[in-house]
Amino acid sequence: MSGRSVAIIGDGQMGQAIRQLALDGGWKVAAVLGERESASGRGISAASLGNADVAVEFTQPDAAVANIIASLRAGVPIVVGTTGWYEALPEVTRIAKETGTAMLWSPNFTVLIELARYAGTLMRSLEGFDAHIVETHHTRKKDAPSGTAMAIGKAASDSLDRPIPTTSVRVGSVPGTHELIFDGAFEQLSLTHVARERRVFAEGALQAAGWIIGKKGVFTMRDVLNLPARP
Repeated sequence: MSGRSVAIIGDGQMGQAIRQLALDGGWKVAAVLGERESASGRGISAASLGNADVAVEFTQPDAAVANIIASLRAGVPIVVGTTGWYEALPEVTRIAKETGTAMLWSPNFTVLIELARYAGTLMRSLEGFDAHIVETHHTRKKDAPSGTAMAIGKAASDSLDRPIPTTSVRVGSVPGTHELIFDGAFEQLSLTHVARERRVFAEGALQAAGWIIGKKGVFTMRDVLNLPARP
């Protein structure tokens, strides 16, 4: 048993996947708050979060910021998997520092973004290659392009020193597929991540949750993966 406790904000498919993996991994699930219980932050307190060691947030873009701020003000560190709210990141970062609490945000809890960054670095010296990102998600996903696609685009385009266009596809019940394509006259190279189940993101979020306990500040998966700071 790990002895660690986690509160889950968001009781959708991701929240339920995190709950089950947490229980299987020896975590105590201190609370699971749905939209009604969290009320976009108004229902979030240390008590409603079960005085958990850490919270994990997977909700909707229009609810995420209030949920994050409420958790930080309650003194509960939080891992955020919701995307589509990043324009508020400077304000949330300020509050995290002000409260002395910790937040870890990531559009994707795998190594995909860092692989895309490295791919861009390798391809930068090669001429005659076009780059493109194609991302596919289920029809219920509200943001397009996805937060992961945007993060891949930024990471790879920073390395390539040129923008990369993105095509978004919304179809069926696809958990998430992202492809970074480099196309040349005589060959095509691609980096593809296919999420077979949402549990891959739940597992990464729990890893991040365990890592952030006891820390202060704002972090990303680069910190969890112990990668050097970018210049």
